[in-house]
Amino acid sequence: MSWASWTTAGVYTGRGGVLTVEAGIVTGDLTVHTTFAEREARVAVQYSGASDWFTMSGSPVPCASEEESRDLHDAVVAAVREGNGATVPTLPAVPPV
Repeated sequence: MSWASWTTAGVYTGRGGVLTVEAGIVTGDLTVHTTFAEREARVAVQYSGASDWFTMSGSPVPCASEEESRDLHDAVVAAVREGNGATVPTLPAVPPV
């Protein structure tokens, strides 16, 4: 079983913030965390320096590989910076090799 996680702190939301399951829209200085296990990625955000994590709307999402989950994390960070009630983006499908 493959497992990985990524955390990016100091991500400022764009206007309109990020949509979360537990708290609705959150804005400001956030930490973004993505965990990959069992072909699934879970994305959460927290106010930087706080202890409570909030599930980002659209999480969890299927991910075929650790590499794909890393790409997803990068796309989530970009979406958070864009704001507009950001949710977990959908990565383009990669055709099987």
